[in-house]
Amino acid sequence: MLFDVLNRYDLKEVYINDINSELITTYKTIRDELESLTSLLSQMQADYWQADTDNRKVYYYDRRERFNALKLTESGDVELAALFVFLNRTCFNGLYRVNSKGGFNVPMGSYKKPTICDIENLRAVSAQLKRAEIVCGDYKQSRDFIDMFTFAYFDPPYRPLSDTANFTSYAQDGFGDDDQVELAQFIDEVSDKGAAIVVSNSDPKNTNESDDFFDELYCKHVISRISANRMINSAGNGRGKVNELLIATF
Repeated sequence: MLFDVLNRYDLKEVYINDINSELITTYKTIRDELESLTSLLSQMQADYWQADTDNRKVYYYDRRERFNALKLTESGDVELAALFVFLNRTCFNGLYRVNSKGGFNVPMGSYKKPTICDIENLRAVSAQLKRAEIVCGDYKQSRDFIDMFTFAYFDPPYRPLSDTANFTSYAQDGFGDDDQVELAQFIDEVSDKGAAIVVSNSDPKNTNESDDFFDELYCKHVISRISANRMINSAGNGRGKVNELLIATF
């Protein structure tokens, strides 16, 4: 969403906010230290490509352990960013998930020759990110930035469609129904400023037609149900089309 907007429009100000400090570190590193980052990624790609399956597993899980260790020390930003990209390109379905202690715990994916260092794309991303203010923190920090001239997109951890389909552990503290309600209240608050706001989420009616959680929560706004591909499921036959919600204040 961010890069599509940046590629299409000449904007006066751009603001990115995410609670995931590793993602924000990666954005800043791509913006500010691209050459050092691509040097590390090129070496990781070479090492990974030349390894056989067993050695790839060793390499992947060693890098995952190193990534989690760096998260605790809050140091080594370029290495952390390189590991973030490496894990994203080699883990199962590009999923980002953490355990209760905040450790990244996604298993290795099965890719023959994943592109770990896409230099041309990283250069394009770096150029676009130079236009943006990049902030790590709670979405409420965007309150002062948003005014009547703002378009804002909120992409919270999706509400799980079932008790066994909970992939919402994007951050250590999770994001439950109370958090969804609090976000909706914040959306109401900033939309009163005249901002144009879009929020995405899962559609509970995929699995329970009587679940009106979001329909009631966002009853003042425009709710659209959009068909989307479900990519994250351990069984191939569990993937396919589902509805997702786009909620707009305009």
